[in-house]
Amino acid sequence: MSNQSIKKIVLAYSGGLDTSIIIPWLKEHYPGAEVVGVCVNVGQDDDMQAMQAKAKASGASKLYIIDAKQEFVKDYLFPMLRSGALYEGKYLLGTSIARPLQAKHQVETALKENAQAVAHGCTGKGNDQVRFELTYKALAPQLAVIAPWREWDIHSREQAIDYAEKHHIPLGDISKKNIYSRDWNIWHLSHEGAELEDPWNRPKEEMFKLTASPQAAPDKETEVALEFEKGLPTALDGKKLDPVELLGTLNKLGAENGIGRDDVVENRTVGMKSRGVYETPGGTILYKALRELEMLTLDADTLHYKQMLALRYAELIYRGKWFSTLRESLEGFMNKACEYVCGEVKLILYKGNIIIAGRKSPCSLYSADLASFGESSYDHADATGFIKLYGIPTTVAAINRKEK
Repeated sequence: MSNQSIKKIVLAYSGGLDTSIIIPWLKEHYPGAEVVGVCVNVGQDDDMQAMQAKAKASGASKLYIIDAKQEFVKDYLFPMLRSGALYEGKYLLGTSIARPLQAKHQVETALKENAQAVAHGCTGKGNDQVRFELTYKALAPQLAVIAPWREWDIHSREQAIDYAEKHHIPLGDISKKNIYSRDWNIWHLSHEGAELEDPWNRPKEEMFKLTASPQAAPDKETEVALEFEKGLPTALDGKKLDPVELLGTLNKLGAENGIGRDDVVENRTVGMKSRGVYETPGGTILYKALRELEMLTLDADTLHYKQMLALRYAELIYRGKWFSTLRESLEGFMNKACEYVCGEVKLILYKGNIIIAGRKSPCSLYSADLASFGESSYDHADATGFIKLYGIPTTVAAINRKEK
């Protein structure tokens, strides 16, 4: 599709540095084209009214602000939580899981506006370009995709700031000294760039915006009790809460107690390693609690197979394949596997630590009679025959090798 044939472009707009300078750049390179912004609110702590004014001041004809917090938590975060997805054993996928939802609403707006193209502010080095564009391909492959970072001659955030200043675009607290790249939603806050680009450097305390340091957290324990039904959180301290309220409350409790900081070197989809520091207080608590409940309620075969599939589930999310047949098929497995994952987990939050204080479930597979060191119905003599049969392959192999 030629530049001249594109009359309307829908831009995924965050109000940050990259998307702010993209608006005048699009108007320069697609003469006469209307630029419509879409900001999907997934719980980022932004002034939406100020963002509306900033988008129009930058040259957008309008900005759609879509409140998707409930959808995000209920249909994306909690299913991801239930799956146990954890990328490379550490990353709780806070940015990864938001992008398909944001791109979905961007596509829906583009179709509503009869636009010919969609645009995003992702760099050519990052994962987000893949996540946005695979969603575009899954939901509206007919739309042209404009990715300015892969086209323009801006090669650094410093140059992007220079471009913004030249075009009189307000930058807020962004400067060449405050140059972290951040992503914020109701699940997490991420930090990249600046001194973090050297993995030897310790993160500066002033960089953290969400959580207290463990050293500054209260010198007393905070006890919480979480309830789950079918692998999904439903109540906190005996009170039923809607998904957004439950996660928001856990975020506050976790942040106050120094929970959820993680420093991660990860393998990006494009091949390079990168380093990010993440603050995920509520999500960290939920993952810990659900893990304990699964240990109580899932049989060994299901638990172990679910853990293997969780690795694949995490990779699919990280690499932008939320809207894929495999991810949806894995969701079917997780739904069935967690049918009886219900009950309550009691946790202690203390200076960055999550301590398990108890767990119970009406669907528990734990038998105190069988597990007891005291007198029980278990017949120890039964183990003799079991070990003999279970050890047949080992015994045969040993005899065979000795003879040879």
